Amino acid sequence: MNVQQSYQALSAESKKALVGQDEIFAQMVIALFVRGHVLLEGVPGTAKTLAAKTLAHLVRAEFKRVQFTPDLMPSDIVGTQVFDVNSSKFFLKRGPVFANVVLADEINRAPAKTQA
Repeated sequence: MNVQQSYQALSAESKKALVGQDEIFAQMVIALFVRGHVLLEGVPGTAKTLAAKTLAHLVRAEFKRVQFTPDLMPSDIVGTQVFDVNSSKFFLKRGPVFANVVLADEINRAPAKTQA
């Protein structure tokens, strides 16, 4: 299956869940193919979360959503080192940023150090 066929298959499946979001979904698929990022802006209720979830589901990718708040810390996003008493070792408890598709909601609410 070539890129065009892959896109057409994804687009056809997305229309089962998304209505009127063809252009947004197309841009998201392009970003996925080129390993890019997408910034979705819009008023509440315009299916931004549904579009991201749908794309992740269709490509069998892990989806995580982060709700940015004024008290959100960088470690809440990237994860933190946790001590395991049984093995007496530290291990990384990965945050949501390690998912394949991450939706960062209300980024402007987070403090500057978290946004960085």
